[in-house]
Amino acid sequence: MSKKTENTPLYERFPIWRRIEHLTMLLSFTTLGLTGLPQRFPTSAVGVAIVQALGGIESLRMIHHVAAIVMMFGTAWHILVMGYSVMVLRDKMSMLPSLQDAKDGIQALLYNIGFVKEYPKMGRYTFEEKMEYWAFAWGAIVMGATGFMMWNPITATRFLPGEFVPAAKAAHGGEAVLAVLAIIIWHMYGVHIKRFNKAMFTGMQTEAEMLHEHPLELDDIKSGRAFRRPDPKTLRKRQMIYFPIAAVLTVAMLGGIYGFINAEDTSLTTIEPLTETQIYTPQTPQP
Repeated sequence: MSKKTENTPLYERFPIWRRIEHLTMLLSFTTLGLTGLPQRFPTSAVGVAIVQALGGIESLRMIHHVAAIVMMFGTAWHILVMGYSVMVLRDKMSMLPSLQDAKDGIQALLYNIGFVKEYPKMGRYTFEEKMEYWAFAWGAIVMGATGFMMWNPITATRFLPGEFVPAAKAAHGGEAVLAVLAIIIWHMYGVHIKRFNKAMFTGMQTEAEMLHEHPLELDDIKSGRAFRRPDPKTLRKRQMIYFPIAAVLTVAMLGGIYGFINAEDTSLTTIEPLTETQIYTPQTPQP
């Protein structure tokens, strides 16, 4: 889909619901980072300042949990939207990695160090975007699994050895640091500084930007191979199949989120440190 603005062709990259989804994940991820890292580094000056600014550790943990719930809903929505895109609209699964991505990555490396003269031409998603996407997906799985064990340790140890809970804490904190660094160093630089790509906020790219970043997709758009939609009758038939599946999947995911939140409340309250007399109180008075 394209349009012209002041004689400059514009091409739609992301519709409004994708941009809302991105904004939701951006805000929830940022909140998780700001409230999670102070717990990972509780003695740092920045960590102490953030805890105090947010009203103490209990308030910080509550905000962290709310942001985690928002991200879980965002993930569920993403799964449903992707299902509709693939099963109903029959869009190409362009985000799946392929051998061509490996070739593009090698050519990009050789180009950056001056061994080849041409940067690889890529389609809807570049190999870098695919790596970021699947890294985020893997990180969400790790953070969700370890977060569940930390949030519900008694429930977790009914099925797993107790050693898994401290291991989950270590993995959760380590993955958090890795994810934040990846966003700041790779994503922010590569997308918003190096090229200042505004497509996820405006939804559109100019022809020059498309030619530079996604020339193969631009060829598909101009040749009419992109954005082919089924006729209304076929669309309704596919929707009648997909919507019941989506309804069952929605109930299952909502049930999973509810269970995640309400399995127990053990980790939701921070116990005040015991005083010396509380640690040891003799049963009989001392002389």
